[in-house]
This record gives sequence, C-alpha cells and structure tokens, in this order.
Amino acid sequence: MSMQEREQAPQSRLNAQINLILHGIPGVTEGLEGAAAWPPDWAKQNEVDYLYRQGFVLTRDADVERVRAIIECGVIEHDDNVRGLTLLELPEGASVEETCARVDRALGEGVVTPDHVFYVCPTGTACPATEPEEVHSSRPDPEVSTEPCDGDGVHVTVLDSGLLEHAASYHSWLAGVHGDADDAFGGQPPRILPYAGHGTFVTGVLRAMAPRCEVRVRRTFRKVGATFESKLVRHFGQTLRRGTDVISLDFGSNTRKDIAALGFDIIGEELRNYPGTVLVAAAGNDGSRTPFWPAAFSWAVGVGALSANWRSRADFSNYGPWVDVYAPGERLVNAFATGRYECTEPPNVGQWRDFDGMARWSGTSFATPLVAGLIAARMSATGESGPQAAQSLLARAAAQSLPGVGPVLFPGQACDDRSDGCGDHRDRQCGCRCCC
Repeated sequence: MSMQEREQAPQSRLNAQINLILHGIPGVTEGLEGAAAWPPDWAKQNEVDYLYRQGFVLTRDADVERVRAIIECGVIEHDDNVRGLTLLELPEGASVEETCARVDRALGEGVVTPDHVFYVCPTGTACPATEPEEVHSSRPDPEVSTEPCDGDGVHVTVLDSGLLEHAASYHSWLAGVHGDADDAFGGQPPRILPYAGHGTFVTGVLRAMAPRCEVRVRRTFRKVGATFESKLVRHFGQTLRRGTDVISLDFGSNTRKDIAALGFDIIGEELRNYPGTVLVAAAGNDGSRTPFWPAAFSWAVGVGALSANWRSRADFSNYGPWVDVYAPGERLVNAFATGRYECTEPPNVGQWRDFDGMARWSGTSFATPLVAGLIAARMSATGESGPQAAQSLLARAAAQSLPGVGPVLFPGQACDDRSDGCGDHRDRQCGCRCCC
C-alpha cells in the first residue's frame, strides 16, 4: 500500500464499514444508492445513530392521509409496497430527520420513520466482528451433527446474500440446498467482494446442526451487506406467503430513537397468520445493550454470540434483556468462496487473503443459524411447530444459563432432553449445569 493510500485509509473499523455501505469500493463494487448516515458528522464523532434512505420515509397505510396533512410528500406505488406499509417520497432536498421530528410533534413518535438500512456489519463504536479469515480445513467447526434429530422434513429459509455457485456440490453438508445465486466477485482481476459468501457460510452453519433439513437461500441484499427496510420486509412477506417453518435472518438495524422498526412491526402482525413459522434473528455486533431490530421484538428469537471458549459472551455481541439466547458465534469455520479477498477494515486494510472454499468468521450472524438449525433439528424429532420447538429450546437454554451471560444453547442440544446425551459442547469443558 502506498503512502497516499495509507493516508486515505479508514481511521476506524466503523469508518470503513459505513463508507463501504455508502460508497462501495471504487472500480470494484458500488455502495447502496441513496443510503446516508445520521448524524451528518458521524465520521468526526466516530458514532452512528442509524443508517437510512435519503428522500423517503415509512408510515402505516392507515396513517397516510393524516401524515400528508402535516408534510408534503408523495405515495410511492411500486413492487416494494407491503400491505400495511407505505413508502412516502419527500420533496427534493427535504431532510428525513427533520420530517420525522415534525411528524413526531404533530402525531406522536413512530408514526413516520426513516426507511432504515438493514445490514450484516456493526455500526457502533466497538465494531468488533471480523472480516473472513483464512483457514486450512475442509471440515466445519462446529462439526456436522450425527444426532438422530436431523431436520428431516423441516423447511428453513435463509435471508442473506444468496448461495455461492457449486457450494452444494463442493461441501457435502450443503447437498440439496437451493437458493438465489450470490454474485460473489467484482473488479479486475476479480476478487471476492465484502460480505460475499455470507449466505453460504450461514447456511453451512445451519446445515451442520440439521443436516437433512430443506433450505432455501434468498438473495436479500445484492451488495455491500446492506438493503433498505422497505425492500427487506417485502422479501420477508413473500417468504411467509410461500410457506416455511423457520426463517433465519442474519442482519438487522439500529433505528431512529430506538423505536421499533416499523416495517417489521407490521411483519410481526402478519406473522400471526402463520402460527407455524418462527423467526430467528441476529442480535447484532455492536457490543451494546441498545435494541437491534428485528431481534428485539418479543415475537422473534434474538440470538447473541458466545466467545470461542463457549463460556462467556463474545465481546462484540449485543446483549440485554431483549436477547433471548446466546450460542457459539466466534471463530466458526464453514463454507466460503474460493479466490482472493482484499481486507477493507483496519488494521488489515489492503491485506490480501487467499481462500479455498472455507473460512473462519465471527459474528451474531453465525450464532443465529446455529440456533435456527437446532430448532429445525428438534422439529424433526418431536413434531413440534417452529415456535413450539423454539420455546422448548429456550426453556433448555434458561435452565443452563451462564453467569454474566444468560440463556445458552450448544451444538448437539436439539433434542438431548429426550435422551441422556449432552451434545458436543462437552468437549469445550464449558462448565454449564446441563450435564455436570
């Protein structure tokens, strides 16, 4: 890296991650068009309250007319519309924050919200989760379960970056998985893009817990690990209508004033019409107590991450009473792309890493599919619905809570309450009360 490039390199991981979303990598991949960060001087403060879509806000269908009586805006009519949720376009140059504040004063907080950006990377000052790391292994860690409860007959949907080409052929534990293609490479010569392979890695973790479950991987974000709330809830609504038992959502968002994400508030209402479906959502990687949506909703299973020793909470994991369970999420090994990857975050900016179909990665994004896989595995053994299996496992997790952490689950615990097994977490000498 030249001296000029070093001077222009991001000064913090937060700076790198936000600039990736807003601007992409010149000549390699574009950023998320229309995205912005609040406050405007976030780079100077090295802190971001929320990310949002410039020029647009969200409201409920039922509130459109009274909102339009307060602010000048137009109703957007296109394929992204979700029943119950309306996307409003503001006049050119209008401030989203000022518009929301004006409606707050007139109609109450949360009647109008930004069209938030949902992402797989953290945006707090801690910025702890990792970029993918090289690993010389062809076996996943945690390993593929050999338990009799294997997920057979259970359908799981992963909303993420899609599925890498040939991944199901190269990795035996991904055999039979289907999904939208992950466009993983960009630039000249081609390199692995940031967050490419994320959906494949996530699916590999899930399939290691439930090797015979049916998995569909949807390409929910198309670039830089981010998408807008209005688009994400449309994907979620389509997934519900197509029918699935478990949804693994491995990204989320902080919101303006920490108000519950409006789009997912409406999705939660729709979810009542699908009582057999459970949402498992990542708690986020900010090392914060601040609610991260949709994991913080009471109807979702919010998943935090344990550290590599499985005895403590990972430093990067969000936490608090809204996190339902913690599971291994640090230094996991699973399927990834093959090719070269250039690091974009300090202290490794400009470092090249060579991957051969596997990677080591950390984040609540990976603890989440581990729990989703345990739910699917349990369903195949007990006949419980997704929500029922989730509640059974959460009761199991509460019974073996770790001091200073909270409820925890480990690989191998999908149905070990139905036998005398304790799962392979015993090998980590975790010290939990489940089998000691």
